[in-house]
Amino acid sequence: MSGPLTDRSIATGLSAAIAAPSIHNTQPWRFRIRDGGFDVLADHDKGLDVIDPDRRAMYLSLGAAVFNLRLALAAAGHTPLTVPVPVDDHRVARVEFGSRKMPAQGTRLLAAAIPRRRTNRLPYQGALVPAGTVEELCAAAAGAGAGAGAQLAALDPVGRNAVLGLTWTADARQRSDPAYRREIVAWTAPTGVRHDGVSSEAFGPRPAMSAVSVRDFGLGLPPDERPTARFETDPQLLILRSLGDDRAAWLRSGQALQRVLLTATVRGVAVQPMTQALEMPDLRRTLIGPDGRWWPQMILRIGYGQSVPNSPRRPISACVEPRPWQRRRVSAVAG
Repeated sequence: MSGPLTDRSIATGLSAAIAAPSIHNTQPWRFRIRDGGFDVLADHDKGLDVIDPDRRAMYLSLGAAVFNLRLALAAAGHTPLTVPVPVDDHRVARVEFGSRKMPAQGTRLLAAAIPRRRTNRLPYQGALVPAGTVEELCAAAAGAGAGAGAQLAALDPVGRNAVLGLTWTADARQRSDPAYRREIVAWTAPTGVRHDGVSSEAFGPRPAMSAVSVRDFGLGLPPDERPTARFETDPQLLILRSLGDDRAAWLRSGQALQRVLLTATVRGVAVQPMTQALEMPDLRRTLIGPDGRWWPQMILRIGYGQSVPNSPRRPISACVEPRPWQRRRVSAVAG
């Protein structure tokens, strides 16, 4: 049975959910508050038709929001109940309140990391992330509370070089596509102009003589306005795979991914997604697990780097679909 749905509970859950990472910071979610819980909805107006036509990356983003919602409620002393619902074009998940329960220390640490998590597109320092920390990140993916079906693995030098080559190939293809360039420009803007998309201060520098291929969000700017920098010669890469490749698998992967990202934040590890190769179906197929059952969902570059600013977020009031009798309550909570 669900617990009470209070203004504080609503604010806690929604604030955490909208802080989740998303492809191009599109924030493709909406939330409906009803019957003592939250419905998590896909906002297809935020879809990326060029790089994400099947909405795989959108559902990963939605899974990350679901995980943040569940985590924040657990840290506040609620037992979050993820109620099974058919995953469709609109509603993707439902989270309700269960019995009260004292949160574990690990739960509180992860929840406290939600507002501190960043995507770091800067060059990383030479120090490697220790094997023990990498193992902790891999364990985090398997323990996301979304059921079995996600695994994170570190790439050895052969696998790393193969992924880097695929990423450069994908990046070159995308840069030559006028539709891709228009999509990038549509979702970027000078810092402070909008509440979604990638702001100019988050673009990061262009790689100079580097093995790393960083997505260039400054394609709409003259080349001389973009600084260059040297990135790592041998970057550390992780790959997240899921058992299956449907919407439910994507949602599970998004939850696993977010637990990994928050664990990395707690440990002071910088992370950058490298998804270009996963946006090309022919290249992505080459990264399927050897048995053909585990599908690649995310590639992560990890290391230690300088701090970076947070990405903008839409206000809570722009992300909810309350019933008429709830509009005053949600507006007040949104502040």
